[in-house]
Amino acid sequence: MSERAWVALVDLASRRVGGSVLWANDETFAERENLITPAPPGFRPQTFGHKGQVYDGWETRRRREPGDDTAIVRLGLPGVIAGVVVDTAFFTGNYPPECTVSACAVSGYPSPEELRAAEWEVVVPRSPLAGDTRNPFDVTSTRRYTHVKLTIHPDGGVARLRVHGSPVADPALLDLSALDLAALANGGRVVSCSNMFYSTPANLIAPGHAQVMGEGWETARRRDAGNDWVVVELAAAGVVRFVDLDTTHFKGNAPGWATVSGCDARSGDPEDPAAWFPLLPRTRLQPDTPHRFALDGAAGAREVTHARLDIHPDGGMARMRLHGALTPAGREDLLRRFAEVQG
Repeated sequence: MSERAWVALVDLASRRVGGSVLWANDETFAERENLITPAPPGFRPQTFGHKGQVYDGWETRRRREPGDDTAIVRLGLPGVIAGVVVDTAFFTGNYPPECTVSACAVSGYPSPEELRAAEWEVVVPRSPLAGDTRNPFDVTSTRRYTHVKLTIHPDGGVARLRVHGSPVADPALLDLSALDLAALANGGRVVSCSNMFYSTPANLIAPGHAQVMGEGWETARRRDAGNDWVVVELAAAGVVRFVDLDTTHFKGNAPGWATVSGCDARSGDPEDPAAWFPLLPRTRLQPDTPHRFALDGAAGAREVTHARLDIHPDGGMARMRLHGALTPAGREDLLRRFAEVQG
């Protein structure tokens, strides 16, 4: 996968999806928590605090003895890592010349001490860094990881650590008879959309509630007779029982109406319009409102592997949830895929 392709995948480490910087051996000049802030790094010159110039990143002291500095991050969404970005934005004379990134898979909720003693696998070997730059690194491992460790050689400042990849849920922690089939955390993913001018459609299936408009999906204003849409591949084959369409924060720019359709890719091609069937008919929406719709009759009994949300004609949506149950085949598929990435 090229850098351009994998940076479109979700940041598994972001605070927005529940990531946390559990430990760092040093954070003398700037706090470790800044590493996973969702917003791009910023800088205001001549802003001095009691530790010196204020930096929006993680910065350690100048080493006067051999050694390196390290930070450990718990992924908010455990999964398979496709690539890592070590962003040294605004660190010019104080960035690390090199870094190493390691990862591990640990069940439960280990302490920092337990993680430091864990078995780590190097996913980005010791590599040079440039200052004030987004430094991308491909990751070729196909294992599922729960934590990453950034080691900088020997010291310095890093603004952000982005860990892009595909979430893989632990089936032991899911109720396979009642779950959000579209959720990013459960393995759902956006495969196509008509427009993402203002924000990514992956926000639709992200964990939690959108805190601001920018944490949803919003399209450009349409000037034609068409409408905007997004297609989601579900965590596995299932039956949808309830649809949540949340327009929270979208007031003058919420869609007027929405439809939801389903497709079973095992018997039809999602690229073929004839393969789609209605789940939720064209339904009026209200601005700034969480909506829930129960699917009745045949629509609520058909098996689906993909869902398509059409908004009419355009606008923004904070979240979409598709509550239902996995089919027996869907359960087998989910369990098989989890086993394949356990290493």
